[in-house]
Amino acid sequence: MTWETNSVLDWLVGDGRTLVDGKRFLEQLGQKLIDCGAPVWRVRLGCRTIHPQFAALSFTWSSDRTQATEIRPRHGFQGNDSYIGSPFQFIAETGGAFRRRLDDLNEESDHRLLFDLAAEGATDYLALPMVMSDGANSTFIVASKLDQGFSDKDIAQFKALALFIAPVFEVLVFRRLTQTILNTYVGPRTAERVLSGQIKRGDGEIIRAAIWFSDLRDFTPLTETLEATELLELLNAYFEAVTAAVTARGGEVLKFIGDAMLVVYPVLETSSKQQACMAALDSAEDVFAGVATLNLRRRRAGQPQIQLGLGLHLGEVIYGNVGAPDRLDFTVMGPAVNRTARLESLTKDLDESVLMSSEFASLVKAKTRSLGYFNLKGVTAKQEIFAWSSEA
Repeated sequence: MTWETNSVLDWLVGDGRTLVDGKRFLEQLGQKLIDCGAPVWRVRLGCRTIHPQFAALSFTWSSDRTQATEIRPRHGFQGNDSYIGSPFQFIAETGGAFRRRLDDLNEESDHRLLFDLAAEGATDYLALPMVMSDGANSTFIVASKLDQGFSDKDIAQFKALALFIAPVFEVLVFRRLTQTILNTYVGPRTAERVLSGQIKRGDGEIIRAAIWFSDLRDFTPLTETLEATELLELLNAYFEAVTAAVTARGGEVLKFIGDAMLVVYPVLETSSKQQACMAALDSAEDVFAGVATLNLRRRRAGQPQIQLGLGLHLGEVIYGNVGAPDRLDFTVMGPAVNRTARLESLTKDLDESVLMSSEFASLVKAKTRSLGYFNLKGVTAKQEIFAWSSEA
């Protein structure tokens, strides 16, 4: 059987290069190969990637399934049996192609992956390197269920095809990577704005939001007494507990400022000021419950406790770009942010874990109690301050 790659190439330089979803890209690529008569049953594309949680990214499609699957090996996967001795390791370390007939496998030398594919009916396996622009090797893998497997001409055509798939796949992965990095470092809402073109200094908008500012208690003494690794572990445990709670209720972490965190809960067209404030206060309840459990384990291990203060306020903020021409920060600014930080700084003096402004407390009255009027640095008039009353 002979087959030609022209229709696949036309698709690659046309509709294929516009796809941004890796699974959809591979589903269509696999179907194009089937349509042109290529002897494939399974197709896989994979590469290393930069991500805080996983180290590689791959997509797999089979002709007997309607949808492709996404696989994201975690950091350290190179030490697992699934990688050691696999075709993936061979390509990564040698940059060469790997081909193996699956009807005469050797238990002593062949990787478990090949036996698994043979058990599904595969007869031939071909893994090809795709060299990316940075010199790294990604993989283009095909498997066949035909008795004759791949001919020399088939292999030559797949090698030629890999040269055209590589740049398209690299752009797709780069788009995914860009989104991932932005989500990781600036949050999903901010990432969406940056990717939509709000990247010029001065770009921004005025939004209303519930604002969260939290800070660790007694952090300075901890920096003097803890080893660097212990300090980082404590900080990461605190940041993880807060981030998990706030993002679950629609909050977005905008900044880690030393040991402090700035979070916003925007008032959206589909939500109200009360909903934003209640989401922030519910997050606070989740955080303190989680930290209490965390501290129980830390106490048993003889580790220092995590203690934090939290300020909550509702107000208008400028949400946009600020900084130098070539070094920008997308953040929130304005008196409302400053007031929230002042509330947090007052928590230690008043021996309260959570303090709220009157604007915020008026929307969650069932869980607040007035502590009276206080001066806040930078604010002209005295402000009525409210504390969180979890028993209310």
